[in-house]
Amino acid sequence: MLRLPTFTYLQPTSIDEALKMKQDAGPDGMYVAGGTDLYPNMKRRHQEPKTVISLSGLDDLHHVTINPAEGTAIGAGTTLSEIETHGALAQRYPVVTQATKLIATPLLRNMGTIGGNLCLDTRCNYYNQSYEWRKSIDFCMKKDGEICWVAPSSPRCWAVSSTDLAPVMVALDAQFTLIGTNGERQVPAGRFYNDDGIEYLTKRPEEILADVRLPAANGWDATYWKLRRRGSFDFPVLGVAAWVEWDGDTVRDARVVLGGVASFPKLIAAASEAIVGTDLNDDAIASAAQAAFKPAKPMDNTDFGLAWRKEMTRNYVKGALEELRNRHRKA
Repeated sequence: MLRLPTFTYLQPTSIDEALKMKQDAGPDGMYVAGGTDLYPNMKRRHQEPKTVISLSGLDDLHHVTINPAEGTAIGAGTTLSEIETHGALAQRYPVVTQATKLIATPLLRNMGTIGGNLCLDTRCNYYNQSYEWRKSIDFCMKKDGEICWVAPSSPRCWAVSSTDLAPVMVALDAQFTLIGTNGERQVPAGRFYNDDGIEYLTKRPEEILADVRLPAANGWDATYWKLRRRGSFDFPVLGVAAWVEWDGDTVRDARVVLGGVASFPKLIAAASEAIVGTDLNDDAIASAAQAAFKPAKPMDNTDFGLAWRKEMTRNYVKGALEELRNRHRKA
């Protein structure tokens, strides 16, 4: 049986108190929200904080504030279940509730938070194993070792981003509010992530992701498609978030973002450009799907065969864009 290591558990009552606790704990301290990612990682000794600072009791992180003209702010401590069942969010941002429903299981969504999913640790077949298994291969670059077993000659870690909500937030051009000892700052979702399996967030270690700000739901539509082995539970081996802004029957702007194929949510500019100025006809969709297929380079770090996963990128982009086109034509 895997057991948690010994650690000190702290429960701040304010963001300022949480920041002070993290400052006192230094590198040995970590924040935790729902714990659905951190605690299993601690059991496998992926992460070994001496001090765990809970954010679950902070009311400032737990809210959904809707302003039809300016957009919506979702506190990072809002649970996935609360987002999934929030009627006003489902009406204005169906893609957010759609993606949320695809995360894990109902039990885990009751515990997990939107902030936790957006900060989810990168994953890899050689990393997400027990301590004894990892020790038998002399560990890996991401934890305790020196070699990335996915690409042994590579100087970097290729662990993959497996968050469902991150591609959606990049596609929507959401803004993240970060609060640290130096104050508050706004970061576009696309700049919150690095293409590096170890240093996968641009968030400073002491900063807290406070809320997610979505743009006003005017003139655009989006969807999210997820590929996984078990439809009731698994992490994505491919996620496709597609966003289009309509001007009548013409696509004024678009974003296609891939998850599960790199260490960060990957915005495919060429796929987006292929459909701008079109009515999302079959040729435009095929061009976008091909443009997404070319840079999608899945590696041996998640489930399924590499060639099949790459081909599914084309199929899922095509399906997502066809969904948006069909929905617009019916409107």
